[in-house]
Amino acid sequence: MLQISELFIYPIKSLGGIAVQQAYLTDRGFKYDRRWLLVDRNNVFLTQRDIPKMALLQTALGETGLSVFQKHDASQSLHIPFDAINRETISVTIWDDTCIAQLISPDIDAWFTAALGTDCRLVYMPEHSRREVDPKYATQQELTSFSDGYPTVIIGQASLDDLNARLQIPVAMNRFRPNIVFTGGTAFAEDDMAAFSINDIDFFGVKLCSRCMITTINQENAETGKDPLRTLSQYRMQNNKVQFGQNLLHKGEGWISAGDKIILH
Repeated sequence: MLQISELFIYPIKSLGGIAVQQAYLTDRGFKYDRRWLLVDRNNVFLTQRDIPKMALLQTALGETGLSVFQKHDASQSLHIPFDAINRETISVTIWDDTCIAQLISPDIDAWFTAALGTDCRLVYMPEHSRREVDPKYATQQELTSFSDGYPTVIIGQASLDDLNARLQIPVAMNRFRPNIVFTGGTAFAEDDMAAFSINDIDFFGVKLCSRCMITTINQENAETGKDPLRTLSQYRMQNNKVQFGQNLLHKGEGWISAGDKIILH
């Protein structure tokens, strides 16, 4: 039996994620997942690839807004009200895509600029901003948020266990930033999950998830190394890219919870 063991959302792209017991799946991924984005003064997206210490900023959801704080010093915190978004919009660039985003607050921008030591701004993806997934893999012009390219990513716990058995120092699942983690099945079972359902919501595995140097950043201290990318490259290379996890599209909306069964089709 395949069963969801963990769910994660990442409200601000490339900052610390949040483990949740349940999440609501919208047309572009889990609610709140990667709806905020940090951009530089050229309005180009920023990630841990550019600034590893983004890993040290943790996020949390509250009733009225989003909180951001230093992982090792919670006194340095920021509150971002859900209703703080203003109406001024800009075009932002994320990979090969350009989409509309709303500015939020100069004070919030200043906080992130000081925290990260680089000039940046925080923006939000409003409902009317439509970023479509790669048409080579889309089936119905599906949308995504500020994710790297797809609404959700799934990884089996057995896949991480297999990797850690090959490493001298095990790594945590947060290196790979999945949305859905499941137990059951063999290592890399997600590679072949072409179609499945969770709570009558249909999912489709459309593209293995290519991995970059972010996986080499320790999410607790922002230190970088060569693993797990080096070890994965020895047995998970495809088309000259390291693959770990499966990118998903879906049809339908609704709640998904830890403990839900995954029904293969």
